[in-house]
Amino acid sequence: MAAEAAGMNLGHAVALLAAAVIAVPVFRKLGLGSVLGYLAAGLVIGPFGLKLFADPEAILHVAELGVVMFLFIIGLEMRPAKLWSLRKEIFGLGAAQVMLCCALLSGVAMLGGLPVQAAIIGASGFVLSSTAVIMKMLDERGETSTEAGQRAVSILLLEDLAVVPLLALVALMASMSGPAVDTGRPVWMAVLIGLACIAAVIAAGRWLLNPFFQILARTGAREIMTAAALLVVLGTALFMQWGGLSMAMGAFLAGVLLSESVFRHQLEADVEPFRGILLGLFFLSVGMSLDLSVVVSEWGLILAGVVAFMIVKAAGIYGVARLFRAGHREAIQRAALFAQGGEFAFVLYSAAVAAGVFDARTSAALTAIVIMSMALTPLVVIVLNRLLPAPKESMDGIEAAAGLEGRVLLVGFGRFAQVVSQPLLARGIEVALIETDVEMIRAASTFGFKVYYGDGTRLDVLRASGADTAEAILVCVEKPEVADKIVELVKAEFPLAKLLVRAFDRGHSLRLIEAGVDFQIRETFESALTFGKRTLIELGVDEVEAAEIVRDVRRRDTERLELQVAGGLQAGRWLMRGNMATPTPEPFSVPRHGGKALNTEAADVLAKSPKQLAE
Repeated sequence: MAAEAAGMNLGHAVALLAAAVIAVPVFRKLGLGSVLGYLAAGLVIGPFGLKLFADPEAILHVAELGVVMFLFIIGLEMRPAKLWSLRKEIFGLGAAQVMLCCALLSGVAMLGGLPVQAAIIGASGFVLSSTAVIMKMLDERGETSTEAGQRAVSILLLEDLAVVPLLALVALMASMSGPAVDTGRPVWMAVLIGLACIAAVIAAGRWLLNPFFQILARTGAREIMTAAALLVVLGTALFMQWGGLSMAMGAFLAGVLLSESVFRHQLEADVEPFRGILLGLFFLSVGMSLDLSVVVSEWGLILAGVVAFMIVKAAGIYGVARLFRAGHREAIQRAALFAQGGEFAFVLYSAAVAAGVFDARTSAALTAIVIMSMALTPLVVIVLNRLLPAPKESMDGIEAAAGLEGRVLLVGFGRFAQVVSQPLLARGIEVALIETDVEMIRAASTFGFKVYYGDGTRLDVLRASGADTAEAILVCVEKPEVADKIVELVKAEFPLAKLLVRAFDRGHSLRLIEAGVDFQIRETFESALTFGKRTLIELGVDEVEAAEIVRDVRRRDTERLELQVAGGLQAGRWLMRGNMATPTPEPFSVPRHGGKALNTEAADVLAKSPKQLAE
């Protein structure tokens, strides 16, 4: 029996992994995102699809740990000072959004026929957006650390803090609706215990965690550090859940308290693999939880609920965002991102059923509305991003290239070009500088540079930048394909100007040589040689000998490049040293007699050892 049970558990694990491995790459390839892929895969293998799983709620409880670990990693990036700087967004923006949307959605639910108490609880569950969906989408788009992303995190934190008062609200409504139902602690006690738990976690993080990890680090046991990281995350989450708060809130607090620890990066590396797998499992289990029988029997009500709740909530979010001075584009994107219900709704609705606030049928319908909204959110965001026009960068304080003159035209003013300009300016040579990155232009102005906005791939911009009269044109852009386009244009239109180009790599150097540039250099070549020379000196090699070695490396590289120009990228490979021993050519058969010198020079060579010959 034990073997059979183990086989079943292993079969479930294989089914979950297979569903994720197949669905997620397909959905990402289609541009639909991984969240929708997980949800669809869960629906297919769940009790209303292939019936590989009968109890998705059991998996959901385990998978919620993925959300917990995700919040822990977000907390590691959010130092206390940074969190304090977001207090207005958390308690101002977040609270305003939750209260307004709760009021609006309660009205929608009452218009839909729900009693007042059931409408308020149903709306409250939908108001608290899905932390997992939002954070996953922000993470995939690389927007977590942006200002808009930080405001989104602030709202999610406030929503997590709203867990305690909403659960207390369920208990209050249960006591008002008829016979007293034992729903747990009194309201005042729940609030005090929640605050005490937050204080206890802060105290432990400040005075216990660092010494704890220092003791473990001295043991040198790598697996113990991983176990300790998981213990901190899960232990804090469990403790906060006991105190009536959300597990995600506890994990986030633990991350914030460890954000300034010397073990921060180690902890992040230890938790990351578990976070990714469990978060995927969470979305799979949400997909499995969608009760298609309820959707089929109540399809009209559920469809109307999804559309009404998402539209009204989005409108409320947009209004609050604009009230707090967010731009039109950010407000629309936030509305689309937060327009769904969240995983906390499952907990709230279960508590409401247990307390008798509403019945199981209402709970099933509201749960289906929440799950469908979570599934629709990635699609809504994708459609919105395609419909919205590309954001226009502010050109305040930026001058376009027009009527410029200079002996040298420098195209691109990144870190490479900034160093290139120094000897030219030191010699008093007049340089015209153009760049397409507005932020780079603004940053350069703080160092006393006058950089003009100009796209070097456009002929009219090159003419306006003085390319007609420039003695030399320096192409220092970062992208090789952009550099190639500028080179082609300059060679055709301004053949008298000297053309010097920053090369990205060896292959790019070969293309530039074939294009006929006057000079090219790989962006990291000389700095790497200097780095290698200094390493030799630090290892005890004489400075003169180190300089000679570097000269030899530079000579061999030049010879190899010349061979590659004639014979392709693979030519001259023998000139590049490797860290594997070069095999010595040997004859197929051993000669009967040794080598015989026919002159004095040959005799000297035969007398030397292989080491002496190499030197």
